[in-house]
Amino acid sequence: MSDYTPPLADLEFVLNHVTDLTAVAKLNGFQHADPETVSGVLAEAGRFFSQVIAPTNRPGDLEGSRLVDGSVRTPDGFKEAYAKYLAAGWAGVHLSETWGGGGMPLLVGMGVHEMFKSSNLALSLCTMLTQASIDALTEHGSPEQQALYLEKLVTGEWSGTMCLTEPHAGSDVGALTTRAVQQDDGTYRITGQKIFITWGDQDLTDNIIHLVLARAPGAAPGTKGISLFLVPKFLPNASGAPGERNSYEVVSLEHKLGIHASPTCVLEFDEAVGYLVGEEQQGMRYMFTMMNTARIEVGAEGVAVGERAYQRALAYAKERPQGRTVGAEPGESSLIIEHPDVRRMLLTMRAEIEAMRALLYTTAFSVDHHRHADDPDVRAFHGDRVALLTPIVKAWLTDRGVQIASLGIQIHGGMGYVEETGAAQFYRDIRISPIYEGTNGIQAIDLVLRKLSNGEAMAALFEEMEATVTDLGAAETTLADHLADAVAAGQRATAWLRARLATGEHDDALAGATPFLELMGTLSGGWLMARSWLAADSLFSSRQGDEEFLTAKKATAAFYLNQLLPRTAGLEPAVTGGSEPLYEAVL
Repeated sequence: MSDYTPPLADLEFVLNHVTDLTAVAKLNGFQHADPETVSGVLAEAGRFFSQVIAPTNRPGDLEGSRLVDGSVRTPDGFKEAYAKYLAAGWAGVHLSETWGGGGMPLLVGMGVHEMFKSSNLALSLCTMLTQASIDALTEHGSPEQQALYLEKLVTGEWSGTMCLTEPHAGSDVGALTTRAVQQDDGTYRITGQKIFITWGDQDLTDNIIHLVLARAPGAAPGTKGISLFLVPKFLPNASGAPGERNSYEVVSLEHKLGIHASPTCVLEFDEAVGYLVGEEQQGMRYMFTMMNTARIEVGAEGVAVGERAYQRALAYAKERPQGRTVGAEPGESSLIIEHPDVRRMLLTMRAEIEAMRALLYTTAFSVDHHRHADDPDVRAFHGDRVALLTPIVKAWLTDRGVQIASLGIQIHGGMGYVEETGAAQFYRDIRISPIYEGTNGIQAIDLVLRKLSNGEAMAALFEEMEATVTDLGAAETTLADHLADAVAAGQRATAWLRARLATGEHDDALAGATPFLELMGTLSGGWLMARSWLAADSLFSSRQGDEEFLTAKKATAAFYLNQLLPRTAGLEPAVTGGSEPLYEAVL
């Protein structure tokens, strides 16, 4: 039995009323993605993930993947569940029909991805890395590579990985030493060790395609000299089927805090056959195609695991009697959901999940427009918006996901710290998300050092926020005032950081990077919760939709705007405090 209920009403609300599915359905090739069709797709996906995938989550955590005779064996039931996933066609729901995908917008695919991640985060990571590999080959692979690999990757028959990290080269990718030596036949021989390779080996697919960063002889030092290579587990034969086993081995699996069912491998390449992707010494640029896709998907993990943790905590709070609320009959215990502090924790969880989901899907909306709009100016605008929002999505959503999972444990009390309730697994699983695909500190640096340089993109975002303040002010002045104050804090913080960068005071700017990202995440969430409040109010007033659902939407949005959004005022001094306090302290 599954204890996961797909949040279909919430998904449809954000797709249709916070973002704009109808606008996306007007883009080239997406005319079939009308709201009615999408509603059916999401309902079927929800049924599949809750009934087929979610029941594998807890057993997979307990059993874990293991290394047997040099090969990974996934937990019982994973292979069968994955086969059903492929048969149902969910692997490529938002990918190109040219290569066997479903041709849906990413906005719709994100709903499917969220439910997959909620159902079993560890298993979903296999498909996430495959999709990142697809993006890299679609953008940078040769026609021959695309013809040989893309269809099998899109349909999930084969899987993909990203091989960046080495024991001495983590975030400093430019320090890698894996080497690639070209052969007379045009192939390369790859030698070196890669660590932290998510789903680096498994028994679910017939082949695994590793995209490996390595350095050819004579290449420039640092990141400029890195190239990207395609290294299959099994070399395709003349017919394209898996043939000879390539020359690398799985040295070990990491023993981790969470995502136990996801095999995190150490791979040793020993003159393995590799194929150059694109041009030499362009590998980091190509890899960022993968990483930017993966960073948005990792942000989705914060929403997905947060949702699962919230559902578990809410169910527990409705059945656990403890203590007595004011006014309760003597001798009677009250359900903990009746206690104000527990309700505050639950409502904080729900409000943040809704704000996070809105930001995630707003970003997906821009990805679709960037890739598929006819007007080049529209594509450029949304490309800048995606670049600006990606580090916020990756970092803020995962940081909040960790806090939401922690609140879930708190609501369970002592039983939350005991494994049998399952609440601890959500915390253990999500704790990796602020670390991989570029730590959240790196996301903050990226936001400040790179994304703030695009003044037009930031100005356009603030302009939309100010328009929402005006719209909200016509209906609810108190909420509008909170949003206006937060927008002003964001604008002041942005101006301060820009001024420091302009005068070369980079340490001051970097000292404020993390609180600035948190400020912008909290503000962006507030902006979109204001839009949620306005949409729910409009639907309620015109008697469209379920009144109880819409009332809850308004109440949740109001809670965020009244009680969570004002955090921005406290973050502004941390942004503008400069670096001196960090170095005055003796550590």
